Amino acid sequence: MKKIGILFGQEHSFPPAFVERVNQKTGGKDIIAEFVRIDKVIQGEPCGYDVVIDRISQDVPFYRAWLKNAALTGTAVVNNPFWWSADEKFFNNALATKIGVAVPRTVLLPSNQPPPDTNDNSFRNLTYPMNWEEIFSYVGWPAFFKPFAGGGWKNVYRLHDPEEFYRAYSETGQLVMMLQEEVKFEMYFRCYSIDQRHVRIMPYEPRHPFHLRYQTEWNAPREILNKVEEGVLRLNEYLGYDLNTVEFAIRDGVPVAIDFCNPAPDCEAAWIGQGNFDWVVEAISEMAIRKAREHVPGRDNLSWGKFLQAALIKRSLGELA
Repeated sequence: MKKIGILFGQEHSFPPAFVERVNQKTGGKDIIAEFVRIDKVIQGEPCGYDVVIDRISQDVPFYRAWLKNAALTGTAVVNNPFWWSADEKFFNNALATKIGVAVPRTVLLPSNQPPPDTNDNSFRNLTYPMNWEEIFSYVGWPAFFKPFAGGGWKNVYRLHDPEEFYRAYSETGQLVMMLQEEVKFEMYFRCYSIDQRHVRIMPYEPRHPFHLRYQTEWNAPREILNKVEEGVLRLNEYLGYDLNTVEFAIRDGVPVAIDFCNPAPDCEAAWIGQGNFDWVVEAISEMAIRKAREHVPGRDNLSWGKFLQAALIKRSLGELA
């Protein structure tokens, strides 16, 4: 009997709906789904699950370590805990520039306050003050100022000039931040990407209060929606995420990827609406069942993106040369 587990925290609607749907689809004959239970973690020992859907390890380091041990022993973890640990939003943007997906002009900035256990000698390679004039000229105003890793609209500022920037920068402490061009858009979409093959394009209005953001409609031509879907699939193909959301702003008819580092995206019915909720429960259930049936004990059953795969191929070719 194959086992699928879901690891979660403060969610209410998605985890039980997912478990129920998987068990409905399989009839409990060869595959069952349940809430993950952890009572011990022994190095190198299997966790008892063929597939685990991770919804919480970004907030609980103990879970992330447990998932890495599970992956080592063959569990198919969604999303890959090794890549999730390494990924962040600035790298996502940099990667997009190399694979033909439009993104806002973005720069990375060091934290305003030094990290713990550092002193002036730790920053010998950093020129400070930075070339603010060139940075501001490249990004332009207005601009968004936000952490290079994180989510939930925490510590996000909309700024209009250098004076506002310096004031906001002084409030960010030890956070590493990005300054990003504001994209004036005609339409905006938030898109689920499931299993690197299924896309759900959802009209979205980020300027509305959170609970109203999915309650909007855009009259988008099919050509634009096709470009959005293509961009969603391409980004997740290179990043290797089995579950993610990508946000696209449409500017002058061109989809611009705004945020695509969301490996534990909102799935609560009250937020995303019943139609979107039903779709995502079905799509993730199908993916989990497929992964369970294809699971090979003791093998690497993780998904790895084309970026890393290409790097490994280049390294192998170099070693053979």
